[in-house]
Amino acid sequence: MDLGIVDLSRLQFAITALYHFLFVPLTLGLSVLLAIMETVYVMTGRTIWRQMTKFWGTLFGINFVLGVATGIVMEFQFGMNWSYYSHYVGDIFGAPLAIEGLMAFFLEATFVGLFFFGWDKLSKVGHLIATWAVALGSNFSALWILIANGWMQNPVGSAFNPQTMRMEVTDFFAVLFNPVAQAKFVHTVSAGYVTASIFVLGVSAWYLLNGRYAELAKRSMTVAASFGLASSLSVVVLGDESGYLSTEHQKMKLAAIEAMWKTEPAPAAFTLIGIPDQQARETHYAIHIPWVMGLIGTRSLTTEIPGIEDLVEHAKVRIRNGIIAFDALQQIRAGGESGTVAPEVRKAFEDRGSDLGYALLLKRYVDDPRQATDAQIDSAAWDTVPGVLPLFWSFRIMVGLGFFFIALTALFFYLSARRMLDRYPFLLRVAAFAIPLPWIAAELGWVVAEFGRQPWIIEGVLPTAAAVSNLGASTVLLTIIGFVLIYTVLFIIEMALMVRAIRKGPEPDDEPEAELVSPSLVAAE
Repeated sequence: MDLGIVDLSRLQFAITALYHFLFVPLTLGLSVLLAIMETVYVMTGRTIWRQMTKFWGTLFGINFVLGVATGIVMEFQFGMNWSYYSHYVGDIFGAPLAIEGLMAFFLEATFVGLFFFGWDKLSKVGHLIATWAVALGSNFSALWILIANGWMQNPVGSAFNPQTMRMEVTDFFAVLFNPVAQAKFVHTVSAGYVTASIFVLGVSAWYLLNGRYAELAKRSMTVAASFGLASSLSVVVLGDESGYLSTEHQKMKLAAIEAMWKTEPAPAAFTLIGIPDQQARETHYAIHIPWVMGLIGTRSLTTEIPGIEDLVEHAKVRIRNGIIAFDALQQIRAGGESGTVAPEVRKAFEDRGSDLGYALLLKRYVDDPRQATDAQIDSAAWDTVPGVLPLFWSFRIMVGLGFFFIALTALFFYLSARRMLDRYPFLLRVAAFAIPLPWIAAELGWVVAEFGRQPWIIEGVLPTAAAVSNLGASTVLLTIIGFVLIYTVLFIIEMALMVRAIRKGPEPDDEPEAELVSPSLVAAE
């Protein structure tokens, strides 16, 4: 396998995925915030809430369009750049994506039109239902995509068929309720809610600093601070759940995130900061916090977390088992449909078939894994270690930003409760400058999730290097250049439209005030 093609294909998908994820979090979060704002409008009849919903809805619409355009490109890449992957797991991976398109995206796309053009054509309750349908569709879309992605991290409910040379579904409900997928879904969606909350908080702070639209800005900040505080707290809790599941399903990723080279006595310490050196296999200038990693990773004081070196030794065992499975597979394939294969051969494959993917790691060094030397097996085992330094710091920056968001939203929640939102210009500037930070945290989260899974495209089943299409390096490089140019233009257009809409501010709403539903809501207003 030409590693240049593998690296270029990975780079192309990384660029498009990270660019697409610039829009996803804001779409997820703003859709729910819009539904909350319009719910308050329907319940109170105050036109300011309708004006708020329309204004933030305009920004949602700009972001939504770019998200759809970039997402479609990603799905085509599976067939163009990752054809063997699509062939190998298409029966499993394709099902959630198909359901996402048929159910979630159609729901979202249908009702988003009613949201923008149905204000004067639908009743208040009818339009509110359409807005909530957009929010549900956006979140359902994330659910099915993350079910597919979660299966790549933890391939449950499936089995390899030696006759078809493909992975096939054995239990769809196991795929659907995959604990890794469910944890990724709630964690990712909560991160999107935080992103939208900080965005609304920052833009509203900018309005207050400039003395514009104070009534809209203060109400928007109250909603964003409340929703953002709850969401940022949930991100931490749900992130802890993801770490706990990594201990069971992705031990190497967790060890790399912690730069844990050797297995430590339980409970393991948490490395606060340090400089991981993958060449020397040690972490320089490390500062440790006793017990914390053991409690996070195992939720106990007695369970060990294996270190990188022990996991590499375990990988060597699995590679050797995989070679036996690979040899048995060749004999089964040679037997053809007649099935003239010795029972011991079939048993060898059944016993060690789960390690077949580890034998495929040797394809980087030798065409036939059965001809691999001890040195090649050793090298393939060390290939199971992802880049420790980028994972180590990506995780810590992400977590640090997460705690900053808790502090920021808690502070503005307090200020909103005391009706002091415009008292401290310095804090308003902090909120405005904090707008890009949730995107940095979200992108780093995907770096941890996807880069940390390497060298696997499907954890323990299919190496990334074996999944690419048979393309020329120049072809892939040309498409990368094309994507970068087109996406840069789209990004500039997106930013120009968003800035223009924010500078212009909300449109005046001349709808007369409706009679309020409840005296208690009058008092609240």
